[in-house]
Amino acid sequence: MDLGISGKKALVCGASAGLGLACATALATEGAQVVIVARTEGPLREAAAGLAELAAPSGGQVAWVAADVTTAEGRARIFAAHPQFDIVVTNAGGPPAGDFRNWDREDWIGALDANMLAPIELIKATVDGMMDRGFGRIVNITSSAVKSPLEILGLSNGARAGLTGFAAGLARSVIARGVTINNLLPGTFDTARLASNFATQAKRDGKSVAEIRAARVAKHPARRLGQPEELGKTCAFLCSVHAGYINGQNVLLDGGSFPGAF
Repeated sequence: MDLGISGKKALVCGASAGLGLACATALATEGAQVVIVARTEGPLREAAAGLAELAAPSGGQVAWVAADVTTAEGRARIFAAHPQFDIVVTNAGGPPAGDFRNWDREDWIGALDANMLAPIELIKATVDGMMDRGFGRIVNITSSAVKSPLEILGLSNGARAGLTGFAAGLARSVIARGVTINNLLPGTFDTARLASNFATQAKRDGKSVAEIRAARVAKHPARRLGQPEELGKTCAFLCSVHAGYINGQNVLLDGGSFPGAF
């Protein structure tokens, strides 16, 4: 299927690895002009080089900007180099798990900055231009915990739920001018972050990482973890010309883990 986004300019955040890189890869191999952003230059530069090779056959182009999108300075650096985008994919690692009794105001502000306020600022900087040009796709990578909150993920639950509510309200006001806003809710995906979580749990429980991983997979309906490219390609479809009637939605990618019909 031709997604119709060849030549469209896309911004993908948190794209030096994991789910962000998977989204950037799916877009670039469809011929999009992709700008990938992350905080650390070394891994970002390396990711961009590999992505450029993959994108070359389809005519996709790749650029990178090392920036912290939670800061005004970081966002200004991105838009100084690349002032207009047709596609924006927001993505940030979740805040740490824990007991809400141990979190102070700074913990909450950090979670809100990364997982709610920075995405809103990126949307604010790009959505009007998208409407003026008559095409735009905004996809926020949030978490399955938005739909099925976990007690130990209170920081993530709160911040991402705030972004979800904001996006739902805005989405209805922009679609008539060709712009859609949707959220992707990943469940358990095989990423470095998940591996780190397994290692932490293994140390806490006195087990091996292999045992922790096997136990998690055994409880999963699919008996496997999600692969980043599966989410990346779903993201690319939501950004395509064929997804113009999908708007204001939370698309859950969890292999059926959520035990509900809706």
